Amino acid sequence: MSLSDPFLEPGVVVRHPGREDWGLGQVQSVTGRKVTVNFQDAGKQVIDTSVAPLSFVSNDPRSARR
Repeated sequence: MSLSDPFLEPGVVVRHPGREDWGLGQVQSVTGRKVTVNFQDAGKQVIDTSVAPLSFVSNDPRSARR
């Protein structure tokens, strides 16, 4: 996941690959590499995507922009 990746935006549903127990999460905000995600079972977490890349759960919104 790069900083310029346009999919990383509020509303996208993601999963933290290293913390499956957190459940699904919805991106709330993005500031550089810091992404605030509201997870079902862990609440709001700030993730540094350079350390912990997030995985898509919903369809990749990039395909809708083409």
